[in-house]
Amino acid sequence: MFEALKEAQKAFDEDEVPVGAVIVYERKIIAKAHNQIKRLKDPTAHAEIIAITQAAAYLNNERLINCSVYVTIEPCAMCAGALILARVNRLVFAAVDPKTGACGSIFNIASSKKLNHRINVTKGVLSAECGGLLKEFFKRKRAT
Repeated sequence: MFEALKEAQKAFDEDEVPVGAVIVYERKIIAKAHNQIKRLKDPTAHAEIIAITQAAAYLNNERLINCSVYVTIEPCAMCAGALILARVNRLVFAAVDPKTGACGSIFNIASSKKLNHRINVTKGVLSAECGGLLKEFFKRKRAT
Protein backbone atom coordinates (compact mmCIF):
# COMPACT_ATOMS: atom_id res chain seq x y z
CA MET A 1 0.00 0.00 0.00
CA PHE A 2 2.95 2.32 0.53
CA GLU A 3 3.76 2.03 -3.18
CA ALA A 4 0.15 2.85 -4.07
CA LEU A 5 0.35 5.88 -1.79
CA LYS A 6 3.49 7.02 -3.66
CA GLU A 7 1.51 6.78 -6.89
CA ALA A 8 -1.33 8.80 -5.35
CA GLN A 9 1.17 11.48 -4.39
CA LYS A 10 2.26 11.67 -8.05
CA ALA A 11 -1.37 12.29 -9.02
CA PHE A 12 -1.66 14.95 -6.32
CA ASP A 13 1.47 16.68 -7.62
CA GLU A 14 -0.01 16.63 -11.15
CA ASP A 15 -3.31 18.13 -9.93
CA GLU A 16 -5.14 14.87 -10.53
CA VAL A 17 -7.41 13.28 -7.91
CA PRO A 18 -4.80 11.47 -5.79
CA VAL A 19 -5.49 7.82 -6.36
CA GLY A 20 -2.76 5.22 -6.77
CA ALA A 21 -2.88 1.54 -7.62
CA VAL A 22 -0.33 -1.28 -7.54
CA ILE A 23 -0.72 -4.86 -8.78
CA VAL A 24 1.31 -7.69 -7.28
CA TYR A 25 1.91 -11.13 -8.76
CA GLU A 26 4.01 -13.77 -7.01
CA ARG A 27 5.16 -11.18 -4.45
CA LYS A 28 6.43 -8.84 -7.17
CA ILE A 29 4.99 -5.50 -8.24
CA ILE A 30 4.09 -5.87 -11.90
CA ALA A 31 2.12 -2.63 -12.36
CA LYS A 32 1.87 0.81 -10.74
CA ALA A 33 -0.29 3.71 -11.81
CA HIS A 34 -2.05 6.86 -10.69
CA ASN A 35 -5.03 8.78 -11.98
CA GLN A 36 -4.32 10.47 -15.31
CA ILE A 37 -7.80 11.63 -16.29
CA LYS A 38 -6.86 15.26 -16.91
CA ARG A 39 -3.50 14.51 -18.50
CA LEU A 40 -4.93 12.01 -20.98
CA LYS A 41 -8.31 13.74 -21.36
CA ASP A 42 -9.84 10.33 -20.70
CA PRO A 43 -12.57 9.73 -18.10
CA THR A 44 -11.52 6.06 -17.89
CA ALA A 45 -7.88 6.83 -17.00
CA HIS A 46 -8.31 5.77 -13.38
CA ALA A 47 -5.28 4.34 -11.58
CA GLU A 48 -6.83 0.86 -11.45
CA ILE A 49 -7.61 0.75 -15.17
CA ILE A 50 -4.11 1.86 -16.15
CA ALA A 51 -2.55 -0.66 -13.74
CA ILE A 52 -4.76 -3.48 -15.08
CA THR A 53 -3.57 -2.69 -18.62
CA GLN A 54 0.07 -2.73 -17.49
CA ALA A 55 -0.33 -6.00 -15.57
CA ALA A 56 -2.10 -7.72 -18.47
CA ALA A 57 0.75 -6.67 -20.77
CA TYR A 58 3.33 -7.92 -18.26
CA LEU A 59 1.59 -11.30 -17.90
CA ASN A 60 0.67 -11.42 -21.59
CA ASN A 61 -2.81 -12.43 -20.48
CA GLU A 62 -6.14 -10.67 -20.07
CA ARG A 63 -6.69 -12.63 -16.86
CA LEU A 64 -4.87 -11.42 -13.77
CA ILE A 65 -5.32 -14.69 -11.91
CA ASN A 66 -3.48 -14.85 -8.57
CA CYS A 67 -2.89 -11.09 -8.61
CA SER A 68 -3.52 -8.72 -5.74
CA VAL A 69 -4.46 -5.08 -6.29
CA TYR A 70 -3.68 -2.34 -3.78
CA VAL A 71 -5.58 0.93 -4.20
CA THR A 72 -5.62 4.06 -2.07
CA ILE A 73 -9.41 4.44 -2.26
CA GLU A 74 -12.32 2.08 -2.75
CA PRO A 75 -12.77 1.41 -6.48
CA CYS A 76 -15.71 2.91 -8.35
CA ALA A 77 -18.20 0.79 -10.33
CA MET A 78 -16.11 0.98 -13.52
CA CYS A 79 -12.92 -0.10 -11.78
CA ALA A 80 -14.60 -2.79 -9.69
CA GLY A 81 -16.15 -4.18 -12.87
CA ALA A 82 -12.77 -4.19 -14.59
CA LEU A 83 -11.22 -6.01 -11.62
CA ILE A 84 -13.96 -8.65 -11.88
CA LEU A 85 -13.43 -9.05 -15.63
CA ALA A 86 -9.68 -9.37 -15.06
CA ARG A 87 -10.33 -12.13 -12.50
CA VAL A 88 -8.23 -10.44 -9.82
CA ASN A 89 -7.95 -12.61 -6.73
CA ARG A 90 -7.52 -10.00 -4.01
CA LEU A 91 -8.26 -6.31 -3.55
CA VAL A 92 -6.82 -4.25 -0.71
CA PHE A 93 -7.96 -0.64 -0.47
CA ALA A 94 -7.33 2.13 2.00
CA ALA A 95 -10.09 4.73 2.29
CA VAL A 96 -13.75 3.94 1.77
CA ASP A 97 -15.59 6.08 -0.76
CA PRO A 98 -19.09 6.83 0.52
CA LYS A 99 -20.04 8.64 -2.72
CA THR A 100 -18.95 6.23 -5.47
CA GLY A 101 -17.41 3.18 -3.79
CA ALA A 102 -18.42 -0.08 -5.42
CA CYS A 103 -16.72 -2.59 -3.14
CA GLY A 104 -19.00 -2.26 -0.16
CA SER A 105 -20.05 1.38 0.20
CA ILE A 106 -22.63 2.19 -2.50
CA PHE A 107 -22.51 -1.14 -4.35
CA ASN A 108 -20.68 -4.36 -3.71
CA ILE A 109 -19.67 -5.43 -7.18
CA ALA A 110 -16.53 -7.17 -5.90
CA SER A 111 -18.57 -9.69 -3.90
CA SER A 112 -21.78 -9.90 -5.92
CA LYS A 113 -23.13 -13.43 -6.23
CA LYS A 114 -24.83 -12.34 -9.45
CA LEU A 115 -21.46 -12.19 -11.19
CA ASN A 116 -19.25 -15.09 -12.25
CA HIS A 117 -16.25 -14.01 -10.16
CA ARG A 118 -15.78 -12.61 -6.68
CA ILE A 119 -12.79 -10.82 -5.20
CA ASN A 120 -11.43 -11.19 -1.68
CA VAL A 121 -11.55 -7.65 -0.27
CA THR A 122 -9.63 -6.08 2.60
CA LYS A 123 -10.36 -2.46 3.44
CA GLY A 124 -8.85 0.15 5.71
CA VAL A 125 -5.12 -0.47 5.14
CA LEU A 126 -3.36 2.93 5.57
CA SER A 127 -6.77 4.60 5.42
CA ALA A 128 -5.70 7.64 7.46
CA GLU A 129 -2.73 8.40 5.21
CA CYS A 130 -4.55 7.80 1.93
CA GLY A 131 -7.75 9.49 3.07
CA GLY A 132 -5.74 12.46 4.35
CA LEU A 133 -4.17 13.00 0.94
CA LEU A 134 -7.60 12.99 -0.68
CA LYS A 135 -8.98 15.42 1.91
CA GLU A 136 -6.05 17.78 1.41
CA PHE A 137 -6.51 17.66 -2.37
CA PHE A 138 -10.19 18.59 -2.19
CA LYS A 139 -9.58 21.20 0.53
CA ARG A 140 -7.15 22.94 -1.83
CA LYS A 141 -9.63 22.66 -4.71
CA ARG A 142 -12.40 24.29 -2.66
CA ALA A 143 -10.04 27.13 -1.65
CA THR A 144 -9.29 28.09 -5.25
